[in-house]
Amino acid sequence: MDVLSDVITVARTGRPRSAWVRWHAPWGQRFAAVPGAVAFQVVLEGSCWFLAPGAEPVRLGAGDVLFLPHGSGHALADDPATPLTAPVCKPDEPGDAYVADTVDRLGLSGPATVVLCGAHELDPTRTHPLLLTLPDFLHLPADPDRHPELHAAVTLLAAEVSSPRPGTGAIIPALLDTLLMYVLRSRLAERPADGPATGWAAALADPAVAAALQAVHHAPAEPWTVGKLAAEAGLSRAAFARRFATTVGRPPLGYLTWWRMTAAARHLRATDAPLRVVAARVGYGSEFAFAAAFKRAHGMAPGTYRSYAAHRDQLADEHG
Repeated sequence: MDVLSDVITVARTGRPRSAWVRWHAPWGQRFAAVPGAVAFQVVLEGSCWFLAPGAEPVRLGAGDVLFLPHGSGHALADDPATPLTAPVCKPDEPGDAYVADTVDRLGLSGPATVVLCGAHELDPTRTHPLLLTLPDFLHLPADPDRHPELHAAVTLLAAEVSSPRPGTGAIIPALLDTLLMYVLRSRLAERPADGPATGWAAALADPAVAAALQAVHHAPAEPWTVGKLAAEAGLSRAAFARRFATTVGRPPLGYLTWWRMTAAARHLRATDAPLRVVAARVGYGSEFAFAAAFKRAHGMAPGTYRSYAAHRDQLADEHG
C-alpha cells in the first residue's frame, strides 16, 4: 500500500461505525468525543449548524462533509440558539456498521435534516503523525467542481442509506473508507503554494521525502540506514536527513522504528503468525530484540498485546 492508505489501514482497530439520522426542526444534538477515532458528519438532506467549543458556528448544507480527525466533541442543530440534547451516539455502545434511526423528540414536523454520522476507530497509541497535524475539524462544502470524487462518494452513500438493498451492509463500510481517503486527499492537495514547507502535506508533495517514506512502508523489514534511504530519495545523506526531519517531524530512523512497531501491532491483531515471523516481517532477526522494542513502544509484550486485541475483537463481534 501507499503511505496515505497506510495512515488509516494499519492503525484501524475495527470497521467504521455510522448511523443514519433524521431530525425535524427544532432540534439540537450533542455528539460525545470519541478518543482515538476520526469522526465525520455528512449532510445528506436539508441543512444544519455545526457547533464546537471555542469555534464560530458553521452552516452545513446538503452534500457537505465535516471531518473531525481527533474525534472531538461537538453538536449539530437546526439553529445555533436551539437547546441541545444529550449525546445519542456514544463511543462505548456497540453497534452495527450502520444503523437506521429516526429522531424527532418533540414530535414536530418542521424542515427535515438527514445526516450520516460515524467514526473510524483507530489505535490511540499509534495515531499516525499525519492525523496529529490536522485541525480539530475540516469543513468540505459540497462542490462537484472542487471535490468531484468526494461529491461522488457522498452521492453513493446517500443512495445506499436512503434505499438499503442486498449488499448495502458491505457497500457502506467500503464507501466510508473511500470517503475518508478523499477527505485526506483534499486536505493535502489544498496546502497553500506559499505555505511552510513542513508537515505531512509537504512531505508527501516532496518527491525525495515521499520516495523514502514509500520505501519504508513498502519494505519495513529491509535493513534501512540513513544512507540507504538517502539513496532512495536521490539526495546526499546530510541533505536527506535534514529535509526528512524538517517535514516529517522526526529523524528517518526514528520514523522507521515507529512504523515497524505500528506494522507489528497490526500483524499481531490480524494474524496468528508466530512471534518470530512477525519479528522478521518488521526487520528484527531476534525475537528477543523485537519483544523488547515492542514493549517499549506499546507498553506490553507482543503476546499480551495479541491476547488483549483478540479479547476486544471478540467483544465487538458479540455486540456488533
